[in-house]
Amino acid sequence: MVSLRAILLKLCAVTLFLVMASLIKAASETVPPGQTVFFRSFFAFPILIGWLAMRGQLRTGFQVSRPSAHVLRGVIGTGAMAFSFAGLGLLPLPEVTAIRFAGPLFIVVFAALLLGERVRLFRSTAVLVGFAGVLIVMYPRLSGGAAWAMDGAALGAIYCLIGAALAALAHVQIRNMTKTEQTSAIVFWFTITSMSLSLLTIPFGWVKPDWSVALMLVCAGLCGGAGQILMTTAYSKADVSLLAPFDYASIVMAIAVGYFVFDEVPTGNMILGAAIVTAAGGAIIWRERQLALKTRARQPEA
Repeated sequence: MVSLRAILLKLCAVTLFLVMASLIKAASETVPPGQTVFFRSFFAFPILIGWLAMRGQLRTGFQVSRPSAHVLRGVIGTGAMAFSFAGLGLLPLPEVTAIRFAGPLFIVVFAALLLGERVRLFRSTAVLVGFAGVLIVMYPRLSGGAAWAMDGAALGAIYCLIGAALAALAHVQIRNMTKTEQTSAIVFWFTITSMSLSLLTIPFGWVKPDWSVALMLVCAGLCGGAGQILMTTAYSKADVSLLAPFDYASIVMAIAVGYFVFDEVPTGNMILGAAIVTAAGGAIIWRERQLALKTRARQPEA
């Protein structure tokens, strides 16, 4: 029953994140990425404060042991958000979602390079296959000319890939930070940092949105904040290896939203590449679950 509840929470979080992405995509026609980052962070803040109040952590939930780690996590996470939002304005929603699936692949690479985790042949092969899938998705966007002559779609594909890499780097850093830092503090100070950094983009062309666009941005922030809380709660109730595969439900939702809302027809490259990336990511998750079960089996009973 606990696992079922965690799965439902994860699916709700995935749905809210997709709604958030859709709203930001719609707003990005008139609002620059830095401004959307601010709205996403600012209107997620009340959700976060309410969550901390419900957990009785308003007094203790902000305390940190390593301030510099929170600053670095905030900078990396804000960069990931900004690049992803920029990509949303330039690419169809399903393609953005498919390229973001490179995140788990980057996590394996960064965990090996930065945390010294051992990556054997199975996971190495899965990562290479997964990146091949990402290239299949991106290839039609990158094959139109020289690098200096890239169009908006090509830049969008590159922005999404950079965003996925930065998000993976932030994930690896969080994995390291949880040894000394509270989850509530990590979430709180990231929100503060992303709000502060986004304000630095005001000189680069913030606009005054009309009421409909402003409402979309507010709702995007609320959805992002609620999704973050639901995701955190889900992972506190079940193993990552159980919940991670449900991230891939977002590609089905993205295709449906892209088709019915944005009139975006998925291409053959996108479907093939997304299928390959999903299969590779699923293989990595399955392998990590098997390794975790073996580790538990070796541990002596208390």
